[in-house]
Amino acid sequence: MLASRDKRKKQKGFTLIELLVVLIILGGIAAIVTPQVFKYLDGSKVDTAQLQIDRLSGVLDLYRLDTGRYPNAQEGLSALVTAPGEAKNWNGPYIKKENALIDPWGQAYQYKVPGEHGDYDLYSFGADGREGGEDTDSDIVSW
Repeated sequence: MLASRDKRKKQKGFTLIELLVVLIILGGIAAIVTPQVFKYLDGSKVDTAQLQIDRLSGVLDLYRLDTGRYPNAQEGLSALVTAPGEAKNWNGPYIKKENALIDPWGQAYQYKVPGEHGDYDLYSFGADGREGGEDTDSDIVSW
């Protein structure tokens, strides 16, 4: 009994080799998982942009119901936050904060009226901030 107690007192921690093996295993797991996490985050930004565009489209329709028209090109999307001088029956703000008009990559949503695809075109250029592209660089559009 005394010998087993002495044995336990001598075993106080991990050896350097055991720690290195654990660190190598954790490094391997991190190398495999990290790219997948970044891929997931990029995809979630695209999904967020699409949801925001859908929401802004609904808000633009509400603006039209109140004022009888969509904001013109000069007023832009900021007409959803502050009343433009020419909008009769403006019942806003339709969006509380102006930063709701910014896409997940920090760029303003593009608004074109009259639109080429409908009464207006609302879109984001995606991660690259330029027209066109593929995957996360592709444009996110309202049409």
